[in-house]
Amino acid sequence: MTIADRRNFLTTAAATGLSLATASGRAATGKKEKIKIGQIGTRHGHAWSVFSELRQVTDDYELVGIVENDPERRKALDGSFQDVKLISEEQLLNTSGLQAVVVETEVQDLLPTARRCVEAGMNIHLDKPAGENLNDFQKLLDEVQRRKLHLQMGYIYRYHTAFQFCYQAVADGWLGDVFEVHAVMSKKISPSSRKYVSRFARGSMFEIGCHVIDAMVRVLGKPAKTTAFARQTHPNQDQLVDNQLAVFDYPNAIASIRSSLVEYGGFERRQFTVCGEFGTFDLRPLGGRSFRLALERPQGEYKTGYQDVTVPKGPGVFISAFRDMAAVVRGEKENDYPLSRELATHETILRASGYPVG
Repeated sequence: MTIADRRNFLTTAAATGLSLATASGRAATGKKEKIKIGQIGTRHGHAWSVFSELRQVTDDYELVGIVENDPERRKALDGSFQDVKLISEEQLLNTSGLQAVVVETEVQDLLPTARRCVEAGMNIHLDKPAGENLNDFQKLLDEVQRRKLHLQMGYIYRYHTAFQFCYQAVADGWLGDVFEVHAVMSKKISPSSRKYVSRFARGSMFEIGCHVIDAMVRVLGKPAKTTAFARQTHPNQDQLVDNQLAVFDYPNAIASIRSSLVEYGGFERRQFTVCGEFGTFDLRPLGGRSFRLALERPQGEYKTGYQDVTVPKGPGVFISAFRDMAAVVRGEKENDYPLSRELATHETILRASGYPVG
């Protein structure tokens, strides 16, 4: 992707985001038919946060039920949802007028579950990461495209207000031509979590680094080359790849991302930095809304030099995601993340994690 193409993509995305905000304002004063939606799965790490925020988007959605296919898990959850029905997958997909499904299963079940939903004619919100095989994800995207449905991936920084500031600043040329992106996405996990994540051939980058890879691809596009480095801190204890670095080559830029599962206080050092010839965006830690902004030239209300900026919290990343999804499903806006972009992102994630990509 050329710099001009990247700016065009970012500017278009920002513009449609503003259109969405306007549409949301209209929705508050005008009645719209609610989109019937359900959730499959409760075992994904994001499942409860997603479910909680989905329940709050009452202007756009009618939540018809939640599904847990594991019999023991389903039994334990019975009666836990108050006003939301715990139903079977068959009941959900046969609900009259159902238009969308949120897929929050364990990672190994994400793609098979999404495929069943798409074959039933559903738009889907699919959590990350999208499987260990690129061809399987490609087949899902092909089916989504053939049926003219909408697929939304659940990367958490797409609708984070600080990241959206970054995307807008890049789109508007505030930072100039971007020559560097650097990110860190780490934490320290328990022995039981190590055992779970060890089930994947590649660990930290695949499990959590994918979020900042998604943001990097938003800023720079698909890299020309990806070089992955991986280490195991405790090879005699388990097979978990828990310390990873990936370097991404672009025609006019270099990006690097580190991700580990052994860093004490890792959440506090998570960061996303974008450097251009006219300025720098530096967010750390990633969960926050305050960042440092450097500008060679004044832009809007922001002055020359380094300054601390804090942006509004926003309604919540998943609330914003579901509002965006509703607008796309209703035909009120174009999708900011076309299927080709989703494929490029997942290919980059797999390569950065060390998976072979045919």
